[in-house]
Order: sequence, then structure tokens, then C-alpha cells
Amino acid sequence: MNNYAFIDSQNLNLAIKDLGWKLDFKKFRVFLRDKYKVNKAYLFIGHVAENETMYAALKDAGYEIIYKPTLEKNGIVKGNCDAELVLQAMIEYKHFDKAIVVSGDGDFHCLIEYLSKNKKLLKIGIPSKRHYSSLLRKFTKDFFYISDFKNKLKYGRSFNKKPKKTIKKKESTAKQIVQIKKIAKKRGEHSFRHRHLR
Repeated sequence: MNNYAFIDSQNLNLAIKDLGWKLDFKKFRVFLRDKYKVNKAYLFIGHVAENETMYAALKDAGYEIIYKPTLEKNGIVKGNCDAELVLQAMIEYKHFDKAIVVSGDGDFHCLIEYLSKNKKLLKIGIPSKRHYSSLLRKFTKDFFYISDFKNKLKYGRSFNKKPKKTIKKKESTAKQIVQIKKIAKKRGEHSFRHRHLR
């Protein structure tokens, strides 16, 4: 299968932040590849000059980036990429078998409906169960919720518990000390701390 993903980065990023955690885009790219066999993932994002390092990291992670010029109004940077996403999906239409649209925005209703009608819709990646457009509700059978995969996709290191072998080793050492103390007591040896383990 030759599957493509079309990702509304603003909708995805803001929805996940609203849930109180940060998405690791590198892990997300691997997730799309492994779970849904996504060969090409288009990420639509507003272009801000000082974010070049971030864009380079996203490219290294395997995304094809489509930029939208941004506008600043009252200190807020805006770069809505809805039209770019729909256009790119149509440009690539003949090149993919199935498509994943990642967004909870109802502006993509027409695109999703067209893909579904032509049997080219694989899944809709809804960032958060809390917020998504009612226009998309008739496609719920095609949903997967990105928030359900927090443990896999959250940004940051994951610390594993100590291996069971280490714990068992400590337990066996403690048992050995108790046994030696008992032997020492039977022999009438009161100063255990001066004994040497052989």
C-alpha cells in the first residue's frame, strides 16, 4: 500500500497542548509509518523565520513540509494552512492508494467526504476527543484519536523501572545476610560485623 498523510500541524499541536502534553513529531512519524504504512507525510505549517532549526528537525524526522506565509495581528502569529492541505491532497491524488487526514477541523469536511466517496480515505487522525468539528461526526468509524496514544507519542524521555534481575539480586543478598546472622547466633558469635564472608 502506498499511503499518504496530510497533517494540519496547527490544529494538531494546539489540541495536544490543550490536553497538557507535548507531541513528539518524530515519534508520530514513526507511528504513522508502522501502524498505517504511511510512505509520505505532508506537514502543513505557517512559516516563521526564526523557526528554521525546528523545520530542519521535522524534515530529518521524515516530513514533507508545505509552508504558509504568516501574518501577525495583535502579537499573535497566524498561518492557516487549510487551502494548502486540500490543494496538495488533490495534486497527489493519483499517487496514493489511501490517505490519512490529521485534523479535527471541519474545514476539511469536503476533502474527507470526497476521499471517502472515492474509497481513498484510510483514517482521520483526530488530535483530541474534547474538540473536533461536528461536521466530521458522520465519519467517526474512520477516526483514530491521537490522544489515546499519549504514552507512545509524548515528547520527553521515558524512564523504565529497574530490571527484575537487579531486584532479585538485592533480595537474595539480604536473605544471605539473615542466614549468616542466624548461624553466627547459634554458634554464640555476637560480633557479626567482624566476620568475613567466604
